[in-house]
Amino acid sequence: MSDIDLCYLSAAEALNLFRKRKLSPVELMEAVIRRAETVDRRINAFTFTYFDEAMDQARAAEAKYMSRSNRIGALEGLAIGIKDESWIAGKPTSYGSLISKDEVATTTSPNNERIMKAGGIAHARTATPEYSCASFTHSRRWGVTRNPWNTRYTPGGSSGGSGASLAAGTAQIAMGSDIGGSIRIPAGASGVVGYKPPYGRNTDDPPFNLDPYCHTGPMARSIQDTILLQNVISGPSPTDIASLRPKLRLPSEYKPIKGWKIAYSLDLGFFEVDKDVIANTKKALSVFRSLGATVEEVDLGWGPEVLKAGVEHLNHLFGTVMVRYARKHRKIMTKYAVRFAREAARTSALKFLETMEIAARMYDSFGPLMEQYDVFICPTNALPAVKADYDTAEGFRVNGKASDLHPMLGWCMTTPFNTLSRCPVLSVPTGRANNGVPTGMQIVGRTYSDADVFRAGLAYETAIGGWYTNSRRRPDL
Repeated sequence: MSDIDLCYLSAAEALNLFRKRKLSPVELMEAVIRRAETVDRRINAFTFTYFDEAMDQARAAEAKYMSRSNRIGALEGLAIGIKDESWIAGKPTSYGSLISKDEVATTTSPNNERIMKAGGIAHARTATPEYSCASFTHSRRWGVTRNPWNTRYTPGGSSGGSGASLAAGTAQIAMGSDIGGSIRIPAGASGVVGYKPPYGRNTDDPPFNLDPYCHTGPMARSIQDTILLQNVISGPSPTDIASLRPKLRLPSEYKPIKGWKIAYSLDLGFFEVDKDVIANTKKALSVFRSLGATVEEVDLGWGPEVLKAGVEHLNHLFGTVMVRYARKHRKIMTKYAVRFAREAARTSALKFLETMEIAARMYDSFGPLMEQYDVFICPTNALPAVKADYDTAEGFRVNGKASDLHPMLGWCMTTPFNTLSRCPVLSVPTGRANNGVPTGMQIVGRTYSDADVFRAGLAYETAIGGWYTNSRRRPDL
């Protein structure tokens, strides 16, 4: 098997070969590191790398498989990209910022602890915008992260390094986090799978574990691999009061979706959506029809106030943190982070209360609708991607029209489902636009009905034959 084929092995396939002793974790890690050393100079998906340590851990994993140890973990020997915003004791976390460039963690985040306990190898930290506050990934600390499918464009953000790494074949699976779409935006733009679980399903670090908009979750190149990582990181934590018990373990196999009812909207009622995004979404919907599902367009009754409310929520909580940083460190912060802080400084308790009232009205529409349907589908992003070095001061255009929606999140259709935070959302690829950048769709489930979105996603993936399975389905780097 060639290096490139090894790098694009699914995590499930790699683990199967490890168990059969037909592939060594050492061989796989060597291939992944060689790939990273070749392509990451072009895409800049990684911040810190730990390649020597990773090789030592791969050799230890190989020894376990060779001895047929009964202590082999669920992720034993896999290279896993860890977003550079969570903690690994003794290692730096930069948050993509010059402010915290020298910070070294004294504890390990519960998600990372679970990954490493399961044998996952954190060979690299994946790039983020400054403090993960953008829908693209570039920072003064690390420079510009680029989309492997077309390096003129962003892989999305804020988990852009994770999306770019997966698409480029420099990690088997990766971690993301999502407070306004930060898992799903890069999943859509990078052409990978990303999962925003219901609030509380996965643990998070304080204080944002207490913000219902905030979710940590897995990213991968396949549905099965997404399930694999989700089953490792989910479950209650004694350090997170919001984490749900009991732990939910997702099955890896599902029944067909014949007879299902699927609702969809191409624009959520107010987005201008790129014509390639619409065309690819319609093709995906036709696949569901071919599987025996009834697919119907619906009107949610939503308008631009939905996005404005989501942004105002972010301003009031997340933005207040940025205000605190900007008071002391404005001169070394990125322009978009300073703009976020400036916008957030105008928030108020009354505006925050209004966001809650709009959220209630949103679910007054969406909740009863979902009593009639199994899942809801819409595009992940209204635009395949903005430019890699996008400046929010410039705004963006869709179908040649200047958008009047929020310059940071108006090109993404994700934030409304942070507002509806108890709904699970799976983003899966739907194809590529004319510029080569991938497009994606969100599969949204009823509250806490995680398995439904995976059942729909796996049915779709199986029907189209998957992603990244041959050279024609991979970026030409």
